[in-house]
Amino acid sequence: MNPIIEVNNLERIFGDQRAVDRISFTVESGEVFGLLGPNGAGKTTTVRLLNGILPPSNGTAHVFGLDPTSQGGAIRRQTGVLTETPSLYERLSAYENLEFFGTLQEIPESELNQCVNEMLEFFELTLRAKDRVETFSKGMKQRLALARALIHKPPLLFLDEPTSGLDPEAAQQVNDLIADLTSQNGQTVVLATHNLTEAQRLCDRVAIMNRGRILAMGSLGELSRKLWPVTWVDITFHVKPVKDVAGSLRNHRGVIQVSAGNEVFSVQVENGDVIPEVVRHLVEQGEAILKVNPRDYTLEDIYFALQAGES
Repeated sequence: MNPIIEVNNLERIFGDQRAVDRISFTVESGEVFGLLGPNGAGKTTTVRLLNGILPPSNGTAHVFGLDPTSQGGAIRRQTGVLTETPSLYERLSAYENLEFFGTLQEIPESELNQCVNEMLEFFELTLRAKDRVETFSKGMKQRLALARALIHKPPLLFLDEPTSGLDPEAAQQVNDLIADLTSQNGQTVVLATHNLTEAQRLCDRVAIMNRGRILAMGSLGELSRKLWPVTWVDITFHVKPVKDVAGSLRNHRGVIQVSAGNEVFSVQVENGDVIPEVVRHLVEQGEAILKVNPRDYTLEDIYFALQAGES
C-alpha cells in the first residue's frame, strides 16, 4: 500500500533562510504522525508545502499521489487543516460558520444541514449553535475550528498546535477528539506541535525537527534504541542482600555495570532481553526481589537529547 504522504528532499528557502532543509519522510494511512520542534523549526512551512499553499524551492512531495505544486486544489478537497489560530468568523454563529465552510467544500445543499448538525453534536456545541462565535471561550473556538476542518469528512487532517493557549481541561478535550478520529474513524493525522506530552500520547511516529532539518524519525521505542542502545533496570530487594550480589551480577553475561545501594541495585544491561536472565540469576541466589523497573525514556528525554546536539 502506498503512503498517503511521500516527501523527498523537500526544501523551501525564503531569501537567505532555509525554512525547510531537504527533508524526507512518509506518512501511512491511519497513523498519527508528529512534526516536533521549537518555533521556527519548519513545521508550519512543511504543512503549507504539503497543502500546496507554498511552492517548494527544491525536492518533491506527493499527497494522495498528487503533486501539491500543480494539484493543490485537489489535495485540499481531501484534507482538513487546523491552524494555530482558529480563524473563524466571530460575528457569525457556530452554525453559520460551519454552513459557510461546508459550502466552500462543495457539500451538496441537500446534505449540508445534516453535516453541520452532526459536527455540532460531535463537538458538543449543539446548545450554542446559534450563538455568535465572539461569545465563545478559546476551547470552544478550537473545537469549532476542528469541526470546520472536519465538516467534509477528509481522510487526512493537518493540525498545527491544536491545543495552543488552551486550559488543561480544554486541551484534554481536544486531545481526546484527535485520538477518536484515528481509532474510530480511521483518519490520518499530521500533528505539528512542540507539546511533547501530547505528542507521546497521540503519535505513532514522530519527526523531530530543528532549523528546517529532521534530526531523527521513528516511534518512541525506535528513537530510544537509537539514542540509548543499552538499558538500565532498577532492582529493589525485599531486604539488603548479604552475599556479594553486585560482584556476581558484574560477571553475568550481558551486564555492563552495576551500581549497588542498600536495597536497590541499578544494573546496566546490553538490551532488554538480559533483564529476565538477571532476575532468574538473583532468584537462584536466594534473593527476594520486590520490584524490577526497567527505565523508560520519554519523548521529552529523546527530544532534548537531540536538540542539545544541535546547540
